[in-house]
Amino acid sequence: MSGENPGNGLHEVCSSKQGYVHSIETAGTVDGPGIRFVLFLNGCPLRCKYCHNPDTWQMKRGTLRHAGEILEEISTYRDFLIRAKGGVTISGGEPLMQPAFLETIFKGCKEMGLHTALDTSGHLHHLSPDSLFESVDLVLLDIKSGNDRTFRRVTQKPLQPTLDFAKRMQAMQIPMWVRFVLVPGLTDDEDNIRDVAKIINGIEPLARVEILPFHQLAAYKYENLGLKYDLKDTPQATPRDVVMAWRIFSEEGVHSVRT
Repeated sequence: MSGENPGNGLHEVCSSKQGYVHSIETAGTVDGPGIRFVLFLNGCPLRCKYCHNPDTWQMKRGTLRHAGEILEEISTYRDFLIRAKGGVTISGGEPLMQPAFLETIFKGCKEMGLHTALDTSGHLHHLSPDSLFESVDLVLLDIKSGNDRTFRRVTQKPLQPTLDFAKRMQAMQIPMWVRFVLVPGLTDDEDNIRDVAKIINGIEPLARVEILPFHQLAAYKYENLGLKYDLKDTPQATPRDVVMAWRIFSEEGVHSVRT
């Protein structure tokens, strides 16, 4: 870079690529390694019962932004993100609803020398070319359920696209960080947990595995949006629930991988 501002000219190059942005977090610590610049996009085809960002479901409720503007903003954090061994994560919503915008941002980040991560269910990967994923260093893959019946209860969509996406990322040798949300009465039955573990066993390279306990912190968003919240009476998952789920994972050969 030789002292140049790596954002110079990016607005002119990328201004034709626009996307709907929900929000930005400039010091994220849970969406990939190190400290992250996290870009949340609007739009999602799933309707997960436990979604903590229902305000991202509708794409056009977001703010229309130019990719160049976003990249210029990222460039101001570049040196800090590199020192913090972090990078840029794009989440949502479902980022793969906006593949052209997503690809432009990721390519710009790689030109700045930044680590990139994609947080996705993989459901819409068939709309994205391989060139998009060639600029992705890590996939944070949300596995909602281990069997199609429960997956449809959770999301109103089928499981198979997520499985196909995992195979595609494996073929491209992109490391994956798997997340599974443990919801009492919804995703926590033993058979479902074992099925999730069996899916994880087929993922390579595997960067990390997390079991995330369901919480009620987003309940107010449903009320504010006038949306029905099916889990309003569901108890939060306890540390004991998570330990039990890890026991089942361990029996299936899945451990808390951290690299």
